[in-house]
Amino acid sequence: MQTVAPYPMDFDASLILMGLPLAFVLGWLASRFDLRQLRLENRHAPKAYFKGLNFLLNEQQDLAIDAFIEAVQNDPDTSELHFALGNLFRRRGEYERAVRVHQHLLSRGDISADDRQRAQHGLALDYLKAGLLDRAESALLLLEGTRFEEQARIALLANYERSRDWELAAAVAAKLEASGQGSFAVRLAHYLCEQGQALLAAQRNSEAESLLLQAIDIAPAAARARIDLAQLQNAQGEPKKALQTLLAAIKAAPGSVALMAPSLAAYALACSNPDIALNALKAAYEESASLDVLDAIVALEAATAHTSARDWYVHHLERQPSLVAAAQWIAGEKLEHEQFHPQVQRALDHAVKPLKRYRCAACGFEAHQHFWHCPGCQAWDSYPARRVEEL
Repeated sequence: MQTVAPYPMDFDASLILMGLPLAFVLGWLASRFDLRQLRLENRHAPKAYFKGLNFLLNEQQDLAIDAFIEAVQNDPDTSELHFALGNLFRRRGEYERAVRVHQHLLSRGDISADDRQRAQHGLALDYLKAGLLDRAESALLLLEGTRFEEQARIALLANYERSRDWELAAAVAAKLEASGQGSFAVRLAHYLCEQGQALLAAQRNSEAESLLLQAIDIAPAAARARIDLAQLQNAQGEPKKALQTLLAAIKAAPGSVALMAPSLAAYALACSNPDIALNALKAAYEESASLDVLDAIVALEAATAHTSARDWYVHHLERQPSLVAAAQWIAGEKLEHEQFHPQVQRALDHAVKPLKRYRCAACGFEAHQHFWHCPGCQAWDSYPARRVEEL
């Protein structure tokens, strides 16, 4: 039998020995080239990025935007740079550019689910700031079930309040309360009162009354629903019911008695029962002296022929200095030089006008009437029941 000669082993070994150093050298060169390229790429993006941060710290937003745009151009795949740029555009009021940045992020298929949700939240904020409420609502609703869900609901609540969609606002407030975000009972009562006002304007009094009674059940210590209900009862020719509703309101919300005092006096006079209102108002005045309560007491005592009714203004001045009370007292007095009384009175009335305003405790917006919902900052119950002079 013919035997086959073995494959020469020295040939294989020489090839391997020659290839190993060559492969090592090629690998080392490739790694050095990659490191060099990476350093060159990263040298520009971080430099521009940190330059942008430095401008932000120095409150130079225009220069920061330019630096971030440069960084994005050098590294277009970095999501964080896009988020920083989008937030800057929104803060600058350049909402269209902010929208484009966040829409670009959403159009990418290579970002994570978390970054996609973050971009969706940023887009919703862009629309909100731009006043595009319909688009903001659609964007916020897409965040249900995400980590931005609670923030989206709070933004939705503000969105529905701005558009005066009280039913949807109530639904969102109920969800927030159920998720442990705090108590929204008083705000829900306000929503019912707002709906009640719309029904009253449409002459649907019975439906409005039903909503106001619901509001009282939800927030029994809030004054607004009882005040609105008393106004409805009086408009329906039931001043006795209105009077009883306000007397109950004074007990439930004593801090708001100044808002009820003028109506309480009017309802008491309408049903010929001034004493019950006088007793309630005097007790409230002793607890906390208020100009509106003072005026209501004077009106009731004057209507029942109390000759000393106007002495209440002097009593108030003894208790605390008040230009408003002084002007009210002088208005009914005879001066030594009576011919100059009209000029003096006009000057005093002009001087006290700013002192009779209400001021929002949240934003400082002043108004001649009391608001439950500040037209300036949209805060609820931010107006104290007292006038500016009493704060």
